[in-house]
Amino acid sequence: MTPFLRWAGGKRWFVPAWRKLIHELQYDRYIEPFLGGGAIYFSTKPKKSILSDSNKELINTYKAIKEDWGEVLRILRSHDRRHTREYYYNIRCAVYCDPAERAAQFIYLNRTCWNGLYRVNKAGVFNVPVGSECKRVLHEYDDFSSVAQCLKTADILCQDFEQTISQAESGDLLFVDPPYTVKHNFNGFVKYNENIFSWDDQERLCESLHHAKERGAKIVLMNANHQSIYSLYSNSFELADVSRASRIASDSSFRGKYSELVILGL
Repeated sequence: MTPFLRWAGGKRWFVPAWRKLIHELQYDRYIEPFLGGGAIYFSTKPKKSILSDSNKELINTYKAIKEDWGEVLRILRSHDRRHTREYYYNIRCAVYCDPAERAAQFIYLNRTCWNGLYRVNKAGVFNVPVGSECKRVLHEYDDFSSVAQCLKTADILCQDFEQTISQAESGDLLFVDPPYTVKHNFNGFVKYNENIFSWDDQERLCESLHHAKERGAKIVLMNANHQSIYSLYSNSFELADVSRASRIASDSSFRGKYSELVILGL
């Protein structure tokens, strides 16, 4: 199933490796504490799951689709018909209370903003400019009905990652993909990530995962390929390099293949 959101740092590229990795793993429940675009979740389609993120608008979007995908799609069709550069900025500054309207706004901005980046200013207001191309909002491959069906059995929560990981126990599989907070092969978003996920958070994450592993949970963690990350995890986890293609850069000369770490506690 194709994720309906674009997401900086998303893991669509990792799906083939993920399928091979978990092919023979036995687990009862899937847990993802940094949901983002949900590429791994939608490729796995687990029968039982806990999905969480600290981004309240993101979580509202998943919940709204789960509860009334038809209404979200109806509003998106209106955005699709009316989309222009001027319309984008009007919707960007609009404030909605209805969950379906907020979800449609979130998806619309995600699909028409610059490179699908989610960024807010100090006041917490989304401030990403419109993309360079006037793209359509809806696509022939959109299937919000199937997305809602996939989410039907998931517990969807807006909370800190530590709260989610604390629920993991024997029989659970954790997929963990936090923001990267160290210099990562000229990653232009390190400074921004540092504002939303500090090095203290990286250390807190590591401790949480150690405890989850001790309780018997299986863990697959993605993180920056950097010595500081090696130092956090090398004593208790298995580490491997994996390459990806990066397209998130304002200058195309900085786009290319970069190395990340897969950290395993299986």
